[in-house]
Amino acid sequence: MKLRFAPSPTGLLHVGNARVALANWLHARRHGGEFLLRLDDTDLERSKPEFATAIEEDLRWLGLDWSERVAQSDRLDRYAAAAEALKAAGRIYPCFETEEELAYKRERRRREGKPPLYDREALRMTQEQIERAIANGKQPYWRFMLSPRSVAWHDLVLGERSVKLSAISDPVLVRADGSPLYTFTSVVDDLEMGITHVIRGEDHVTNTGIQLDLYAALGGNPMHLNFAHLPLLTDQEGGALSKRLGSISLRHLRKDGIEPAALAGYLAALGTSADPVPGLPRDLAPAWDIGRVSHASARFDTRQMLALNRRVLHEAPFAAVTDRLPEGADEAFWLAVRGNLDLMREARPWFDVVRGTIVPPVQEGEADFLTAALAALPPEPWDGATWGAWTGALKAATGRKGKALFLPLRLALTGEEHGPDLGTLLPLIGQDRAALRLRISSGA
Repeated sequence: MKLRFAPSPTGLLHVGNARVALANWLHARRHGGEFLLRLDDTDLERSKPEFATAIEEDLRWLGLDWSERVAQSDRLDRYAAAAEALKAAGRIYPCFETEEELAYKRERRRREGKPPLYDREALRMTQEQIERAIANGKQPYWRFMLSPRSVAWHDLVLGERSVKLSAISDPVLVRADGSPLYTFTSVVDDLEMGITHVIRGEDHVTNTGIQLDLYAALGGNPMHLNFAHLPLLTDQEGGALSKRLGSISLRHLRKDGIEPAALAGYLAALGTSADPVPGLPRDLAPAWDIGRVSHASARFDTRQMLALNRRVLHEAPFAAVTDRLPEGADEAFWLAVRGNLDLMREARPWFDVVRGTIVPPVQEGEADFLTAALAALPPEPWDGATWGAWTGALKAATGRKGKALFLPLRLALTGEEHGPDLGTLLPLIGQDRAALRLRISSGA
């Protein structure tokens, strides 16, 4: 078994890409197969080295690795050789129509009540006409002549599927400048690299019918290929996720502090009846089953992903996050704040609370209470019992209890109305900071 993930390095990976990459990786690992990364970078104008680098970095961050890395731009000679073989077999033919001419033909067929398919007019050109067109400076692009049949396969997700090739225009495989298109390069690569399973989005179903016909024309046995098409993701409201790709790229999620185990666990369960559990791909692989993916579109709900992220952070040991905490943060700090974090980046403000300088708000009408709290501060050293002893004494002295007792103290000490348990936070803040903040918040 051999699978591949084949992104085009024309932008950053988004969650839809990541879901496809993860599904291929999990399927390969679950069944002891190989997984390769192939960069479909034959679009030389839009493909950028920086995007290729970012793709690899983001995949590794997610926990994916590969046994082989291939770039299509290094294989142009293989596509040229395959094109020559198809020419010799009479399966691709030269065309000379401009975009304007093709648009006119499509519109004319629509007016005639016909589907806007290519009319194969180029097939009627004689060799003399072809040579004359080339002599006049026109360069042909090459279309693949689809077979007059339907192509059927058993899809590992969608079940029985078929594509009627006569209802599709012959696809262009090679541009006029000689550069190959995705439809062509993918089939040449899948055939020569021994790919056995292709897992990708449902929007490729028609491409699959075309590519199976092309696969056979190149000498491959379509029975050696297995396909699984994942229903496309939607946003929380059921809209097209593609409209919001920029806001949910993996790079964006990483910057926000999403943990790879949360994203991987969520994507692996998305579209199945299983409850998502956090885990890196290596932990998720033993339970992976492509057959559990539903035929229906799946909603990418950031709230569910954040819930998993909280779970990861709340359970994370200090050793797992040391290199991402502010310099000087110790285990006591991490254990005090981790249960209050949604995202890793939220640790920084709490470190400022316990080790830095914050300016709490002045609390109108609380001057007397905060002054009494300052006077009642116990001497150091402080420990986990200090908060209870201090607030117990204040309760007895002032008669306050509940929110009236605790909220002014929390606001003065942290500048926030909610946060980590002050029993563990207070010893980290220390007497000097606590006293200064009480004075500021009292308006003294």
